[in-house]
Amino acid sequence: MNRNRLYLVLFFVLFFSACRAPSARISGQVLVDGKPYHEAAVRIQATDQLVLTDRNGSFSFEGLPAKEPLLISAWAPGYYIAGGQPIQTGTEDLVIELHPLPLADYPDYEWLSAYHQEDNPGLDENTPCENCHADASGQLPFDEWIKDAHSKTAGNIRFLTMYSGEDAAGNPGQQTQFGTTRDYGNYPLAPDPDQPYYGPGYKLDYPNSAGNCSACHLAAAAVNDPYGIDPMSVSGVGLEGINCDFCHKIWAVNMDPDTGLPFPNNPGVLSLEFLRPPPDHQVFIGPYDDVAPGEDTYSPLQSESQLCAACHFGVFSDTVIYNSFGEWLNSEYADPNSVRYQTCQDCHMPPNGTDHFALLDEGGLIRDPDTIPSHKMLGITDIDFMRDSVSLTANAKLEGNSLFVTVNIHNSQTGHHIPTDSPLRHLILIVRAFDDNGAPLDLLTGSLLPDWTGIGDPETGHYAGLPGEAYAKVLEEIWSQESPSGSYWNQTRILSDNRIPALETAQSSYAFQLPASKTIQVNVQLLYRRAFIELQYLKGWERSDLLLSEKILVFE
Repeated sequence: MNRNRLYLVLFFVLFFSACRAPSARISGQVLVDGKPYHEAAVRIQATDQLVLTDRNGSFSFEGLPAKEPLLISAWAPGYYIAGGQPIQTGTEDLVIELHPLPLADYPDYEWLSAYHQEDNPGLDENTPCENCHADASGQLPFDEWIKDAHSKTAGNIRFLTMYSGEDAAGNPGQQTQFGTTRDYGNYPLAPDPDQPYYGPGYKLDYPNSAGNCSACHLAAAAVNDPYGIDPMSVSGVGLEGINCDFCHKIWAVNMDPDTGLPFPNNPGVLSLEFLRPPPDHQVFIGPYDDVAPGEDTYSPLQSESQLCAACHFGVFSDTVIYNSFGEWLNSEYADPNSVRYQTCQDCHMPPNGTDHFALLDEGGLIRDPDTIPSHKMLGITDIDFMRDSVSLTANAKLEGNSLFVTVNIHNSQTGHHIPTDSPLRHLILIVRAFDDNGAPLDLLTGSLLPDWTGIGDPETGHYAGLPGEAYAKVLEEIWSQESPSGSYWNQTRILSDNRIPALETAQSSYAFQLPASKTIQVNVQLLYRRAFIELQYLKGWERSDLLLSEKILVFE
């Protein structure tokens, strides 16, 4: 390189260095009642740039691009998030004043609807949820919530018909009759076989009690009266079940310190503490410490599994019925030191790829998509999610005059048993072998599916007597000895429970008599069924099994 070219290069280097925007800083102080606040979290909004204030309440961000205004927020436990206004870089005297949250819960607060007022003309005011958290993309929180089971808990036909005792067509069930014994008093009698029967119902057994079912299913309605809300009589916002405002007012979950679980017989709102605001104020509790301006605050509980515990752990008459939270708590997924550590939200609310959770023209900010949880709450209505939850392998070999088949079902992706929660749910593994004419091979050894998988034609979902295994928590009513039972409002005991815990494998083996033909086909299917088939018929529920996995092995 000659001297002239060297001078030219140096000129351009110096020129562009001189033109590069100098770095700047923003500094200031966080105050409460005019006094410095130590260890307030100050953040450049929607970024991971966070500093804590020192003992003088002071903070500073260094190396910022000059002349570019930034949004600065501050938060501390027990306070609203403050700030959020554009601040010019170079500012040295920014003051952010924190304001305390209400000191108590205000039970007279009226829940906000998630919907536009025009969609619900009976409501008093237009509310912020759908206004700011819905758009044509279908990926904002409101758009996903309306597709999720939590928005439909109040109108779930399985829940309502099990509560009322009616069937899906509204036919009334038989009111339970009682006998009396000298030693034990009243006990329920079996239904009259000469009268129509549409299955069990809480109100058939306890016509004078509302029960505590609404404490989970209609939580917004039941929060002030958990034992007094009849799900069949609720109107207004209460019909939104687990709505946006309800979840974002949860402040704490009451747990037994000895078990890490909610206290027995305290489902739903009975285990929850709320922070509902006084008149002329608002409180929204969320998983971000930088949502400002507004009356918002941050709580780590919003991202913790404990938020889900109250409705996903339930003990009735000393029998554990719902326990997906407890199953998670006992798994490797609950260990913060494990590489498998995941919360309920990690699995059921994974990011969906959107980079904002509120409309940008309503104050929403562009964020890292990985920091925005989906509100669709993936579950049993999502086929791909369910099929990814377990892995199935099947191996077969010929020995002498027998065909030996071994099936392994590995609970590889769920942080709890599969199936979990409702004791009506179960898995059905069907293992069949056929000759080249399609005739089934005779089973020599191996389990047969129980009667409660359906006696009848396998083509219509009746699998009793076929080779296979059913995985379920089977309840038996104490007095009637009826099983499997979904009437856990009565005294029940766990007759059997062979569900598959997290990260464990269920293995079953079968031997079939070899046919004379040369070609043999083995069909292995794993089905997920939401309720026992006889109950589905009695209640008139939709009958459809979800095929989780299928393997076909051919020997020629």
